[in-house]
Amino acid sequence: MSYRGHELPSLIEGRLIRRYKRFLADVELEDGQMVTAHCPNSGSMKGCALAGAPVWISESDNKKRKLKFTWELIQTPESMIGVNTQVPNKLVGESIKNGLVEELEEFTKVRPEVKTSDHTRLDLKLENESGQICFVEIKNCTLVEQGRAMFPDAVTTRGQKHLDELARLAGQGHRAVIFYLIQRTDAKIFSPAAGIDPKYAEKLKSARKNGVQIITRDVRINPRRICLNRAVPVEL
Repeated sequence: MSYRGHELPSLIEGRLIRRYKRFLADVELEDGQMVTAHCPNSGSMKGCALAGAPVWISESDNKKRKLKFTWELIQTPESMIGVNTQVPNKLVGESIKNGLVEELEEFTKVRPEVKTSDHTRLDLKLENESGQICFVEIKNCTLVEQGRAMFPDAVTTRGQKHLDELARLAGQGHRAVIFYLIQRTDAKIFSPAAGIDPKYAEKLKSARKNGVQIITRDVRINPRRICLNRAVPVEL
């Protein structure tokens, strides 16, 4: 069977009470029970942590975990949104392996989490049959305003470093890709969030001029599965 996207675990529906301390979210379940779920997203989650909104959480049977619930999805007036930042690497990596990313379909070998310098790791190292190497860094994008998807949603020095590293690798003759996975359905265009992190926006422009390829995809999403969907036009 061909790859059909990232299959979510069985989810429990509730509503968001509040997200706090970056990694905690209080959720009221449909039966009125209050639980605290792990929030697997360290960003600001601007626009996708709306109190009162429907959310879906997963439950773990790992007794070593401090919190057995994990926040996975939220429904806003504009779109259902995937908030789990662990999903993009799995979804994009498996989609590339299965030839579902047209720009990278020539690459058949996929290796995750590759150290490229003393202080930098990138998400994927790809290789094709002729031995050509491609490095890919994947970013989770959940901020959309008036149809414009933007990354980052908070200042990211780590993200800036990744762009510098991709540009360096492109300068050595490798293919280098920054892949923005927009975990929602309402984006019409993608841009760096210059109003939030102007330095990141400038580095992205510079990286593209220096040979770094920008790939975007939004998703098809429901409480059962998240799949890659269409490319979103880029405006720098």
